[in-house]
Amino acid sequence: MSTELYLDFVGIMMDSRKAEGMEFTINLVTPDNGEKFVVELSNATLTNIEGYQAEGADLTVTIDRADFEATMMGKKTLMAQIEDGTAKIQGDKGVLEQLASTLVHFEMGFEIMPGTKSPAPEEDLNPYEVGPVDLHGE
Repeated sequence: MSTELYLDFVGIMMDSRKAEGMEFTINLVTPDNGEKFVVELSNATLTNIEGYQAEGADLTVTIDRADFEATMMGKKTLMAQIEDGTAKIQGDKGVLEQLASTLVHFEMGFEIMPGTKSPAPEEDLNPYEVGPVDLHGE
């Protein structure tokens, strides 16, 4: 998954009702692959633009893309990576806590059309993992 697609996914996971009144700007830098993003929450909508950095951002997060993949896969939170020194920040760390407070974890087996709901996974998965998929309806 590209960094841009992951940031779009975070925007989809956000409950806009919880984000009402929040406004912030985050610069994200992944030096190992040279990516830069500006991520902005405004009007209860999270947007991102690749290739830009905002002047006067509330927070700048610098993390290698290889390390960021652990966050993208749900194996390690970004806050945990900040705490262990894997990610570096400049600015207000509370911005990440605000963003996290707006996120909703979806049930991965939700029913798209009547009769298509997947059975509950037997194993305990984190919100980003999906258990084995039965392609043959057995």
